[in-house]
Parts: sequence; structure tokens; C-alpha cells
Amino acid sequence: MTDITEVPSPFCGIGTDDLTIRVEGVSLKVIENGCAVNTPAFEQAITDTSARVDGKEVSLETAVAKAAELLKNTKLPVIGGCATDVNGMRALLALADRSGAVVDNINFTGARNNFLALQDSGWMNTTLAEVKNRCDLLLVVGTDLEAFAPRFFERYLWNKEAMFVQDTSAREVIYLGKAPSGNASTSPNGQKAQVLESATEDLPEVIAVLRALVKGLPIRATSVGGIAVTELQILADKLKSATYGVVTWAAGALAYRQAELTVQTLSELIKDINDRNARCSGLPLAGKEGDQTANQVCGWTTGYPARTRFSRGYPEYDPFLNDTNLLLDSGEADALVWVHAFNVNAVPPATDLPLVVVGRSGMTFSKEPDVFIPVGTPGIDHAGHAYRMDNVVAIRLKKLRDSGLPSTADVLNAIEHALREETVC
Repeated sequence: MTDITEVPSPFCGIGTDDLTIRVEGVSLKVIENGCAVNTPAFEQAITDTSARVDGKEVSLETAVAKAAELLKNTKLPVIGGCATDVNGMRALLALADRSGAVVDNINFTGARNNFLALQDSGWMNTTLAEVKNRCDLLLVVGTDLEAFAPRFFERYLWNKEAMFVQDTSAREVIYLGKAPSGNASTSPNGQKAQVLESATEDLPEVIAVLRALVKGLPIRATSVGGIAVTELQILADKLKSATYGVVTWAAGALAYRQAELTVQTLSELIKDINDRNARCSGLPLAGKEGDQTANQVCGWTTGYPARTRFSRGYPEYDPFLNDTNLLLDSGEADALVWVHAFNVNAVPPATDLPLVVVGRSGMTFSKEPDVFIPVGTPGIDHAGHAYRMDNVVAIRLKKLRDSGLPSTADVLNAIEHALREETVC
């Protein structure tokens, strides 16, 4: 039995790096600083230790050879999920290049709302360290931040010491749209977060009015989305007078058509505040299930985020057409490789196509894949790197146990090598 301290997490997205994990054989238990996201992810038991082909246990070499055989004559395979660490993503892109596949991250449909706004007009965003040391007003838009990252407030808002804030307990938190599910946003001195509640589908109008008020434009309506315009005016004034305001949102929570326009309006609102000699920055919430890592590695390798295809011998990015589900439903895809090393519940979509799953031990399927190769989880079964939500820090992940499971990178590199040998032959 061993207790390992200062353990970083690849699961929560906010760079939590102070967990204490008790290791007993291959069993893990979070004994300090766990949360509703990290604890079950670390404590997930190992149930699969052998690869399977057609439901029968085989050697890793046999499973790798079968996966390469399934990909050998495909015209447009899809590599979905894309939840792994930096080295796993590098290997995934090499396999995609070799097989002419489409690469699509599991969370890209939500992240697309951010990318479209970023590509069209840019944004002004901050880092978690800046939030920790400078923020005096946090505006949470359209999401339950506490549910997304249970320890966000503890680590980045109610921290005891900050470089440029004398009393962190005096920070103000305002929710716009969705109310918090718990009390993590309540300050240490008992001040609860203010909530301006409205339906998610009303957020485009609410945020448009808020931006107009920031710009000093007249508004004839007395309420919008169930919120009095006078309340929004008070919020606009607070944003303009804050020493360092931060606006945060989760793109995937904006579940309506053309939600990228809402992200763009928020981004332009932030710019408007900075034009008035005030300080304000955005903080998009992300980093779960390898989405930031996938987009970062894909970005520096190809110049594009995920949803990139290699079928013509070079990378082609399309945030709409290179969608796993769309390609499966249209019949354009002819094989699916599903890569997910973090979450046993993130199983591939139903398909009758040849299916290879490189996933975390413990996954269960409604239909057994042609090939299933259980792999180790980065930060548990092997060391690695993963990007946290603000994209500026690659978290250095630790190896906690000897499970005997291969890494995603090892498996995908082996498949790519076997496919190369198949092609030569």
C-alpha cells in the first residue's frame, strides 16, 4: 500500500494537481482532495486486461494485426473519440495520415461554437493563474460551473492568497442564465452568488442586450428573457467598473442552433469593456476527455483543430462535414476506430461498420466491436501530458500503478506500423 501525493488529474480540465491517491496493487482510492469528477474516474476498477477479436480473448499482437487488416482497404475510415494524452494523439494522427481517416473529437460539436467565433473575429481570454491572482468579478454564463469543475471556486476564486487581490473572499460571483447546483460559489464570508436566471434559449437575446448596455446604447424593453433590463444595467456597470472581470462559459452547454453567435457576442462584449479602459477577459470551459489535448496536438501538427480528414493525402478541416455521426449516418465512412482512454461510459456510436475500439478497461458495449484493445489511462497507468482548459499548461501526468496495460500511443503506433507493412506487402 502506497500513498502518492501531488497527483495531477487529466479528468477535470482545471489542472487539479494536489490529489492524494492510495495505491494497493491495481486498486486506487482518492483519500485527499477528491471531487465528484475526479474520484470516480481515478477509482474505476480494471476489468479487462486482454484484447478481444470478435469477442474472444487474443494477444495484443493478434488484435493489432486484425485492426490493421480492417483498415487496409478502407476509403474513408473515421477515428473518433480522440480522448488520450499528447503522445496518444500524435500516434492517432500518424494512423489517420496512413489510413486516410477523418479525425473527430467526441466534444467537438460543442467546441465548434468557440472555434467559429475565434476564427471569425478573435477573442481576449485569460488563464487560470490570472483568475486566481487578479479576478475580482466572475460572470458565469449559461452553465453550472460547480458541476463542470467542482473544485474551481476552491482553487481559483476562494484561494487564501493572491498576488493582486487583498481579500479574495470579497470577490463577486454572478450567474447569468443557469443557477448553480450547490454552494461552492458562496464566498468564505458567506456571500452567495447573485443569479440572473433565464432559459438557455433566451441567452442570445439577453447577452445582446447586455452588450448594448455596456456600449451605452438605449434599450426600450423593460425585460428580456425574464430578466429586468435594470438588473442587466447594474451588471453592465459592474463589468465596466471591475478591476479585472472574467466572463466564463461552456460552449457545449449552449445547446441551440448557431450558438457560436452567442460566443461571438460575449467575446465582443469583452472587447468593448477593454475599449473603455477597464480590464475584462474570457475563460471558455473545456479540457475534459482530452478535447483540449486533441485540438492542441492536431493544431500544431496540421494547422487545424480536430474534425480534419486525411483522405486526399493532406489535412482538410471542416467543422460540420467531418462529423463522426454524420459520416456514419450518410454511409460515407467505411470503418470506425474509437479511441477513448478516460471514460468507460464514452462508448462508440452504434454502427454496423468494422469497429475497432482502443479504450479504457471496463467499457461495455451493446454490440461487441470487431476489435477491442483495453489501454491504460494517462495519469494512472502511464505518465504523459494533457492540456488543461486554458491551453497554456500541459499537465505532467504521473504513473500510479503497474497494470500491464499498454498506452494508447503504443497501440496506435503498432496498428500504424502493421498497416504500413500490410500496404508494402
